[in-house]
Amino acid sequence: MKKPELLAPAGNLTKLKTAITYGADAVYLGGEQFSLRKASDNFTPDDIKRGVDFAKAHGKKVYAAANIIMRNDDIDGFYKFVELIDGMGIDGVIAADLGAVDIIKEVAPRLNIHISTQANTTN
Repeated sequence: MKKPELLAPAGNLTKLKTAITYGADAVYLGGEQFSLRKASDNFTPDDIKRGVDFAKAHGKKVYAAANIIMRNDDIDGFYKFVELIDGMGIDGVIAADLGAVDIIKEVAPRLNIHISTQANTTN
């Protein structure tokens, strides 16, 4: 039987380190854009890199919450964001928008994709 993964939210770098230190198998974080984690401090690109490096040094995973419903003016920036986080070693993306899922598959096919609880249908 496969052991379930204990996934904890990381609202900032300190909380990420705390979750990892106290036994989380993985954490999820939101960047400054593309995340609905508005109540969190959220992560700058430098913080994402430091968080991923810390987690990897402890054998843990990091997922990026990129779960906005995108508008046309988000698309170019989202491509860049996915390239950025893929290059930092993020393990997967939590997405809500089917267009975002397609971009993730195109830009970073190695990333795992998880569907956000924010997923819905729009027209």
